Amino acid sequence: MRRLLAEGVFKTQQADDEIHEDQLLNFLVNSLDEEVALTLAENAKLDAEDIYEVLVGACADGTSVSTLCERSKDAPHENSVLYHLRTKFDLETLEQVGNTLLQKDVLDVLPQQVEVVSDLHLRPYYGDEDDTDGLYHSQATRGTTAFHAYATLYARVKNKRYTLAVRRLTDGDTASSVLAEFLGILDGLDLEVKAVFLDREFYDSKCLTLLQAHNHAYVMPIVRWGRTIKQELSEGWSRAIQHSLTAKLDGHSWTVEFPVYIDCTYQNGRYDEHGVARHGYAADAPFIDSPRDARYHYAKRFGIEVSYRLSEQSIATTSTQNPVVRLLYVVVSLLLQNVWRYLHWEYVATPRRGGRRLWQWSFKEFINMIRRAAWTALAVRRAVPANRPPDDRFTR
Repeated sequence: MRRLLAEGVFKTQQADDEIHEDQLLNFLVNSLDEEVALTLAENAKLDAEDIYEVLVGACADGTSVSTLCERSKDAPHENSVLYHLRTKFDLETLEQVGNTLLQKDVLDVLPQQVEVVSDLHLRPYYGDEDDTDGLYHSQATRGTTAFHAYATLYARVKNKRYTLAVRRLTDGDTASSVLAEFLGILDGLDLEVKAVFLDREFYDSKCLTLLQAHNHAYVMPIVRWGRTIKQELSEGWSRAIQHSLTAKLDGHSWTVEFPVYIDCTYQNGRYDEHGVARHGYAADAPFIDSPRDARYHYAKRFGIEVSYRLSEQSIATTSTQNPVVRLLYVVVSLLLQNVWRYLHWEYVATPRRGGRRLWQWSFKEFINMIRRAAWTALAVRRAVPANRPPDDRFTR
């Protein structure tokens, strides 16, 4: 009897309440409506919520706004929606509002100390080569050198990634200017940064100087620049060395010194390679004492690629080159991931001793729920005209 009573006291059950599909859609539309100001004329036949409903539905459906409106009975006309999306925002305001929108609610579930990751996301452009003004050019990838490019700032908590900021990139942007902006955002948040994990695009003297000036621990792979580092990465075993880079700005130059951990691994015939592979990491963090530590901790940042794959599953398609519309679609796609993780933790996970129990609720299921709710709200067509009545083969 005592054992049964103890089990009854400590057994945790799932709450009786439920979150339905239409409520998920309402949560997203309300979030957009509260943070993204969309002023419409007094005699307009639609309101901001109608536009946001189509916007969220198109992202969840992975289709274009035009397609969703065309096949929906209760949706506004596609031209009306696209007109307001193209004319009611400017890039600077949208970036500020987008970051506020992404941070909303998320900051409430983040621990006091987080690891942050910054990365560049390139979406290939395959249009007219003469129409690439305002795009970001980089080394050829996936058959093009022009991209719709975005820099993102994530907080990583136990392999869960929360987007804190996103920024559109153009040819005039540099890695150091992006990093300076993101570090400024972090300074304005009530968070303790455990370490900053950066991609190799941020490996330069100015970025390293910024990290040291903000007193942040950091890890990033190095680039084989110069005879010295090439020599270090071509011989020897795993070790730590001191390295330096020289920076120049407005006629002034300075040298920044930093530790480099060189990790050696045996190829074992992988990819038809033999011998030893050497990887260098610029790392200055209290939890890194050896080259193996540097490789282990940096490898965890590759989880950020999952966020990009999820984003590709939940973004509205478009052929427009309007940078505002494209950035808005990216913000909403990242918002969907943040909302899913926030709701999963705050409302779906069961509180219990030793930590919450994360019930199975995949992002794909979440997106499908949003899609079905949008289809219902907009009365998406679920039948097509037929030139004759269906015969017996259509019944069972």
